[in-house]
Amino acid sequence: MGLLSDPNRRRALISMLTRLNAPICVVCYFAGVAWFMGLAFEPFTLRTYMSENAMGSTMVEERFPAGERALATGREFAAHKKKVGGMPVDWLVKNMQDRGLEVFTQSFSRTLPFPDENKERYIVKGTNVYGILRAPRAPRTEALVLSAPCSPGDSNNQAVGLLLGLAQYFRNQIYWAKDIIFLVNEHDLIGMQAWLEGYHHTNTTGMSWSPLQGRGGSIQAALSLELSSDVITSLDLVLEGLNGQLPNLDLANLFYAFCQKIGVLCTIQGKLQRNDWDSVSGYSHAVQTMMLMVMKQASGRPWGDHGLFLRYHIEAATIKGVNSFRQYKTDATTIGRLLEGMYRKLNNLLERLHQSYFFYLMPSLSHFVSIGYYMPAFGLLAVILLLRALDLWVQLNTPPSTTEDGVADIDQQSSPGVLSVLTPLVISHLTGVALYALPIRFQETAVEHFPVSETEAVVLTAIAIYTAGLALPHNTHRLLSGEGTEQGWRVLKLVAVLYLAVLLGCTALINFSLGFILALTLVPLAAFVTPHVPKVLSAFILVILSPACTLLFSVFFFQELQEMPVSFQDGWLLYLSVISQGILDHSLYGSLVYPLIALLVYPCWLLFWNILFWK
Repeated sequence: MGLLSDPNRRRALISMLTRLNAPICVVCYFAGVAWFMGLAFEPFTLRTYMSENAMGSTMVEERFPAGERALATGREFAAHKKKVGGMPVDWLVKNMQDRGLEVFTQSFSRTLPFPDENKERYIVKGTNVYGILRAPRAPRTEALVLSAPCSPGDSNNQAVGLLLGLAQYFRNQIYWAKDIIFLVNEHDLIGMQAWLEGYHHTNTTGMSWSPLQGRGGSIQAALSLELSSDVITSLDLVLEGLNGQLPNLDLANLFYAFCQKIGVLCTIQGKLQRNDWDSVSGYSHAVQTMMLMVMKQASGRPWGDHGLFLRYHIEAATIKGVNSFRQYKTDATTIGRLLEGMYRKLNNLLERLHQSYFFYLMPSLSHFVSIGYYMPAFGLLAVILLLRALDLWVQLNTPPSTTEDGVADIDQQSSPGVLSVLTPLVISHLTGVALYALPIRFQETAVEHFPVSETEAVVLTAIAIYTAGLALPHNTHRLLSGEGTEQGWRVLKLVAVLYLAVLLGCTALINFSLGFILALTLVPLAAFVTPHVPKVLSAFILVILSPACTLLFSVFFFQELQEMPVSFQDGWLLYLSVISQGILDHSLYGSLVYPLIALLVYPCWLLFWNILFWK
């Protein structure tokens, strides 16, 4: 504290930070990137371990015997689904009742703000069917959920068959201390959203649904099952939920522990675990796995039905069966025993999962990176903004230079007017409001005047507003207060840099992956942009590092990580699809990524664009 309380030492420290500001910022940026890339190196990560004592041992005997019968039930379900052209509600109700469950249905409907061309739907109507197995040894105040979506075509029929097989087997056991809810939801995430809103008596998305007639206890945990083949080579664990939320790490640890016990091949992000971490290929594999998790988490969309449970503080994950034609095979009986073991352990919980981590990254199922390890990488990027703000503050408080006759420089001495700083700030945010609100509102007008569909109209309107925003705030400070001053752009940049620091910091606390990706692109432009740099080159760099181009590069990068590279034309179509899905996810499920980009990140970027062209 003596360094800061002594005026002479404080002055010397500030002088050093301002004199070496640029080199320190460069070092911090590359150190932050290097720190992040080092997180995938196995000696720098932690081995997964079970924190919850009630689930610390896998010493339960799994006896589920009816895998073949479950597959036969799945084939019968597929035949009835094909016959009725959708969810066979009556057949499901009868089968669940035959297995001794309390069976209920819920109808729902939702009109989308514009057609979803990926799934070819606009007005969605469906029915959820769920059965409750009441706990015989407890007061029925808590519950667990096992769900399987009713997918179109031949997808996920085996999952519904296994769910019904487990329901019949669980019904004959007497050790359950929690209600178990077996749910078959229609229209994937929309049906799950309707059921969760009905179960918790909330309506946050404006969906129409009938009230639930039957209800269990408070839901402690949930698993969503996706199986589309009679033979499975591996099970993939999906963790990423709405707005980048993750379940408690103990749920992933439980899955991995039972896979190891039963001998099931397990993956995360579709990647098998490798033991050659000390080789270049092993490290590259871990980086790929971790970066896939970062990209999925940054998208803010739920990557499975489990993703909507997390907003209700329910720990949930999706288990996907993968048939990759490896020699290693796993039958339905083994998968049933794995689920039996997991539910028996969850049945032992005395309180919600809370002892392990909620913020983490996973380069493999056996290792994880905790928040204490990955946050310094973001901190090294964020400190650049603080250093630049300090440098600007010192420049603003430095006395104006004098000429040889003792007269102060008039341009340096003049203080900026409030309107010269406030005007670009307000107009930039009004542009962001237009980007957020107008694409959906103007879709009908666009369809009438241009030969495009509703979805194309929404996406192209958003792109048009985004592009027009580059011209609207351009030198707007001169509209009300004449020529801008040298002090004016420094004040505006100081405001913009501090604004960006707070914005990225808050984003990283909620969704680290999104905050880190935005920091990688926005921090360099915030650090170097001034009115005195070459205009054409700097404008090109600013556009390349803008939120829209960052999203475009992320689409191609994600495809490369998945080892499914695409051409530029296909990548551009994917890019347009990602924009439409982002707007839909916000309207349907409450994803925050689109409003965050439109209302905050884009206006902040426009401030730096305005600084570049300040005169």
